Amino acid sequence: MSVRRVTRSSTQTAENVPESIAEAKAELRISTSKKDGVTAKSKRANPSISSAPAAKRVKQASEKKNGETTKPRKTTKSPKTPKSTKESNVKYATPPPPSIPVDRPADPHTTNAPLKTPKGSTLITYTKEVIDSTPSKHPSIPKPTTTTANLLKTACAHLVSVEPKLAPLIAKHECRIFTEAGLAETVDPFNALASSIISQQVSGAAAKSIRRKFIGLFDLPETQAEDGEDAEDHDLHSVKAFPTPSAVASKDLTYLRTAGLSGRKAEYIKDLAAKFASGELSAQMLISASYDELLEKLIAVRGLGKWSVEMFACFGLKRMDIFSTGDLGVQKGMAEFVGRNVKGLKAKGGGKWKYMSEKEMLEISEKFAPYRSLFMWYMWRVGDVEVEALEGGK
Repeated sequence: MSVRRVTRSSTQTAENVPESIAEAKAELRISTSKKDGVTAKSKRANPSISSAPAAKRVKQASEKKNGETTKPRKTTKSPKTPKSTKESNVKYATPPPPSIPVDRPADPHTTNAPLKTPKGSTLITYTKEVIDSTPSKHPSIPKPTTTTANLLKTACAHLVSVEPKLAPLIAKHECRIFTEAGLAETVDPFNALASSIISQQVSGAAAKSIRRKFIGLFDLPETQAEDGEDAEDHDLHSVKAFPTPSAVASKDLTYLRTAGLSGRKAEYIKDLAAKFASGELSAQMLISASYDELLEKLIAVRGLGKWSVEMFACFGLKRMDIFSTGDLGVQKGMAEFVGRNVKGLKAKGGGKWKYMSEKEMLEISEKFAPYRSLFMWYMWRVGDVEVEALEGGK
């Protein structure tokens, strides 16, 4: 009985379809033919009024006749690509130019990153001329003891030989900045140091915004974006090139401040630009100088303190024997690594050296020379300190 009822209902619906189509078509003809009537006037008064409803009824009636049901079609939105959660405040590296060999001589005491000059060329420490020359000709550059391909492996082996407890930590976390790929990335020293000044005492988001506006002050061509550098804002991963030192030095302070810089930061960046433009600071100096000379030269620049220079030497220049006693994260990690109750020490206060004295930090770290940059990086890992911003968002 129920089957008959369904069949009859279906038959009745099908039998009524021709009438529905006829009515809908008639309505459609009427709606489109009334040129002088009320419908035409309404259409002129309101262009949004059209014959669409009648046409829709014709389509629905036809679908019913064929046994189909009319349902709104669901549109599937393509998923949005999530933005990176890493805030890359300081921009250090770009892909290496094809002329720079990926596997090349390296040494823990020297600058191992290829450095970009304001004119666009790239410098490396161990050129053929340096390798073939006598030590007296380049006294601050030691003979290479390893290559970029095995520098990290050699450093890790040394750390484990000094302290076997580091082995599980090293196995769990690879320090990318000292890998062969990390050491192949080209660094623009002026860009890195100016970005460091911009990032001081502001949030990551604010630093990113100010830096973008600062670059926008200059009429410069677009270039390939650095990994993590505003890449989510550019479909083709391209951004404007960072201005050259001479371009920045030529602008007045009022103009530089329109990017959102404080008056003091505008002065610092202009001073830094003037030193690079005059040659007082240069990529060549950053390659050939000893660490002590490097520290002295850069700390003399207004706006660059010892910690900023230490971070630049480690993450920017890729020097392997840098150690910052003034970094609270390193101090905390070391205290935790040697078994101290860091929560209890934090609660007690104790000022700058609340977790460990500077003397203790130096004594412990000395054993890991000449790879103290890597040891410092792993102490950050022990202390669960995020250093992506310092690594350029890698």
